[in-house]
Amino acid sequence: MLKEFKEFAMRGNVMDMAVGIIIGAAFGPIVGSLVGDVIMPPIGLVLGNVDFSNLFFVLKEGAQAAPYASVAAAKAAGAVTVNYGLFINTIINFIIVAFAIFMMIKVMNRLKREQPAPAAAPTTKDCPACCMTVPIKATRCGHCTSAIS
Repeated sequence: MLKEFKEFAMRGNVMDMAVGIIIGAAFGPIVGSLVGDVIMPPIGLVLGNVDFSNLFFVLKEGAQAAPYASVAAAKAAGAVTVNYGLFINTIINFIIVAFAIFMMIKVMNRLKREQPAPAAAPTTKDCPACCMTVPIKATRCGHCTSAIS
């Protein structure tokens, strides 16, 4: 059973998938930082200093009465909230990841198309005496009967 598992784990597809998962896991925090630290602040500024990560509404107040300054403050007070701003951030994260994957697939497809097909092995050759085409395995020309090397 251990031998079968080793054969399965060392197959090309499994290794490719493992590398993809590892790179995908490393890519997630990068995209999260891009959205949270680079993209959302200018959007929030344009929309009037809105911090999307703190957009929420309270379903049930906690120990302290509302209003809460942030999602963290509402959670600390024990309030039940709907955090639609975090949901907006998550949607933007998804769109960026999907776009990045689309671009990678596009590049991979272009690289696959650009590889020239290997040249087919020749099936004929020219007779040196009469310049007629003969099969590649011929030792004598069928036209002039000259010996072909």
